[in-house]
Amino acid sequence: MTTPLVIDTDTAQDDCVALLIGLLDPEADLRAITMVAGNVGFDQQVRNAFLTLSVAGRLGEVPVYLGCRRPLVRPWVSAENVHGDGSGGLSMDVSGLETEREHAADALVRLAAENPGELSIVAIGPLTNIAMAAAKDPDFARNVGALYVMGGSNNGRGNITAAAEFNFYVDPESAKAVFAAGFEITVVPWDPLTLRQAVFGQERLDALAALGTPLSDFFGRVCAATLEFDRSVGIDGTTHPDSLTAAVLLHPELVRRSARYHVDVETAGELTRGYSAMSWGVHGLEANATVIEEIDADGFFDHLAGLLSRRTVPNRTVTGL
Repeated sequence: MTTPLVIDTDTAQDDCVALLIGLLDPEADLRAITMVAGNVGFDQQVRNAFLTLSVAGRLGEVPVYLGCRRPLVRPWVSAENVHGDGSGGLSMDVSGLETEREHAADALVRLAAENPGELSIVAIGPLTNIAMAAAKDPDFARNVGALYVMGGSNNGRGNITAAAEFNFYVDPESAKAVFAAGFEITVVPWDPLTLRQAVFGQERLDALAALGTPLSDFFGRVCAATLEFDRSVGIDGTTHPDSLTAAVLLHPELVRRSARYHVDVETAGELTRGYSAMSWGVHGLEANATVIEEIDADGFFDHLAGLLSRRTVPNRTVTGL
């Protein structure tokens, strides 16, 4: 039995890889892709999503919904210094390709209400669309079966400031609202999980490149700019928190250790905007999320390598691939 899911994304680098998991994993029934302001320019994110659909051979099969083009109350902050255009300079003719007219928040509300308790959401960008949907429909959180969030750090370091991970930093008000809304949340944090177990060093990158498929070539191109940035800041490889978030939803056997936490997000701190305070049960706070603490890193890599070894036929010519 497959898992019905929506991927809410700011498509760049590992978001593209997460989409490939949603599109190609036999356990996944990807019902929609919803777009939220985050990594790179909004229109570029949409192009990156179409590009990924094409490389997977699934163009025209999964609807794409446009969501919030900026955070709830703050100006948008990009990560273009990390990801470039998010697609490694690849391009494709997108003429004739259309997004859905329904707003992403409305689509999320509708899809969850159609089969209450069955739909899972993989949220791998700022949580603006999720917070908007929860504000529009008081039943939304209850109708969503599971919400898997890539964001925050488990009382660890950030990646955009010393205190904050990017997704929560960009829209901390939305993140705070989502954790208070009553969802069944699982969190994949940046630190320590991503930094220790979802990094692909050169040996693994070489193994993926040796697969020689359009998918593995695509992976290498979209991750190249981020690899260069990661190495410049002392991370010896590419980071894959977004694809890990999709993978652990579909394959819970990849999770080796997790625990219940009370998660809240700082919105007012001058130095700590977007900081995720994860209380581990000694502060009198009721747990509102499961935080993954350890994964089967080899199993995650092997799973992704298996998907990238598939020989898909792109729907349209991708320039640069």
